[in-house]
Amino acid sequence: MTDSILNSIKKLLNIEESNNDFDAELIININSVFMILGQLGLHDKTFRITDATTKWDSYLKDSDDLDAVKSYIYLKVKLIFDPPLNSSVMEALKEQIRELEWRLNIQVEES
Repeated sequence: MTDSILNSIKKLLNIEESNNDFDAELIININSVFMILGQLGLHDKTFRITDATTKWDSYLKDSDDLDAVKSYIYLKVKLIFDPPLNSSVMEALKEQIRELEWRLNIQVEES
């Protein structure tokens, strides 16, 4: 997977890296999720991306948290950008998000 935050989220959303049609919307959504993670205490609340040049390692160095953060950002952006039509799938995604929030919160409290 690419080191670019934007491009890796695009890939998870099945958007070609070369397709820039949704970049502005995705960047806004990704930055909104970074704000939430900042409120959870995971990082500096001012972290944001502006394009595809920002890499994951500029956000978080700890690889133990990074995969959970990537999953969390992907799921939150998916619910905003491309919500499932099926209510059962929607609830399953929301449950995954709640669990990741809880687990990330535990990580913050332990460190």
